[in-house]
Amino acid sequence: SPDCSFTCHYRCRALVRLDCSGPPGAGDEDDGTEQALEKDTNVDEPSEWEKAELDQAQVEQRIKEYNSQINSNLFMSLNKDGSYTGFIKVQLKLVRPVSVPATKRVPSLQAGRPGPRAQGVKRRTSFYLPKGTVKHLHIFSHTRASEVIDALLRKFTVVDNPRKFALFERSEKDEQVYLRKLADEEQPLRLRLLAGPSEKVLSFVLKENETGEVNWDAFTLPELHNFLRILQREEEEHVRRLRHRYARCRQKMQEAL
Repeated sequence: SPDCSFTCHYRCRALVRLDCSGPPGAGDEDDGTEQALEKDTNVDEPSEWEKAELDQAQVEQRIKEYNSQINSNLFMSLNKDGSYTGFIKVQLKLVRPVSVPATKRVPSLQAGRPGPRAQGVKRRTSFYLPKGTVKHLHIFSHTRASEVIDALLRKFTVVDNPRKFALFERSEKDEQVYLRKLADEEQPLRLRLLAGPSEKVLSFVLKENETGEVNWDAFTLPELHNFLRILQREEEEHVRRLRHRYARCRQKMQEAL
């Protein structure tokens, strides 16, 4: 695609359907600024409002203040049971491709012979999400970060394991970007209310879950078999290099003798 510049396997190209709009490069104007800010990133810095506790009256007052500051119809609403609903915007900044389902019609193996017309074969195709992809979600105050990730993956029909992704809280201060990975139980709408509507004070980003430790349970059996094959090839190559190195040393020693 000339607009989205997505990448996928050549056999899967015909199966991918994207609603591309806008000229090439649209939405990338702030890339330079973003990269300059991201050079100085602090991860897991606690937010000032992280431990704030509000009673019912304070929640109602905060919602009124929040709604008076926004220039759209994405208001928050207080419910009779004390909970509240509202919208959050999540930016998807994924480095690796995501997998989506694709169905390919397979003709009957014996042409001309009566039988089932065609069978739908479940397949997966992968592509990179366009830069600057954002999604608004309408959620409850008790909606957890893990549930937000699940909802985002459903919206984009991504079939990858949700544990491969993480929701981050992002803020800008003094020309620095601060990132903090939200715990599964944290409530993004509560953070949105406490921080106010400013995207610089608080925004949400979906990224790969880089924990430093590989969660092997998040991969399918074919993926695990591929990893084993890759490791075996790396091991064989390492052994080959060691054997070659010692063979040369043995040859040099024999020449010296």
